[in-house]
Amino acid sequence: MSELIIGDRVGKLGKVRCGVAAFITNGDGQILLTRRADNGRWCLPGGHVDPGENVTEACLREILEETGLNVAIRKLIGVYSSPDALVIYEDGNKAQFVSLCFEAIVVSGELSISVETTEIGYFSLTDITQMDVLETHIPRIEDGLKRKEAAFVR
Repeated sequence: MSELIIGDRVGKLGKVRCGVAAFITNGDGQILLTRRADNGRWCLPGGHVDPGENVTEACLREILEETGLNVAIRKLIGVYSSPDALVIYEDGNKAQFVSLCFEAIVVSGELSISVETTEIGYFSLTDITQMDVLETHIPRIEDGLKRKEAAFVR
């Protein structure tokens, strides 16, 4: 199980890792979220960038693995890094993430859960405010809804 710790500069206790996430909406403007198998919390689909791949490849791979969907990247929504957030994994590894969030559209596939997800679905902003969403994903969702052309750097 992974745990997210929020605190003043706790990121310095971990290694810097690169992550990706996708902001995907359906025709009704609802946002795609997954429930993580490791901690039971909701988040945008995404994950780590693996050695030997670029951020676009990582995003496409992670979305397919976690949702069953093939997507196309439309644009970069933002770059997110917080020295006040630390992820601690079950094996003891600790990470401060620099994450890129992309707007993506579904090209093909059908929603399905994976070993990393226990639930998946599209939710309204009203629904999301009542859900246990990872704190680090809330600004990404808010920025995605703003539909700005320029990327946010946070």
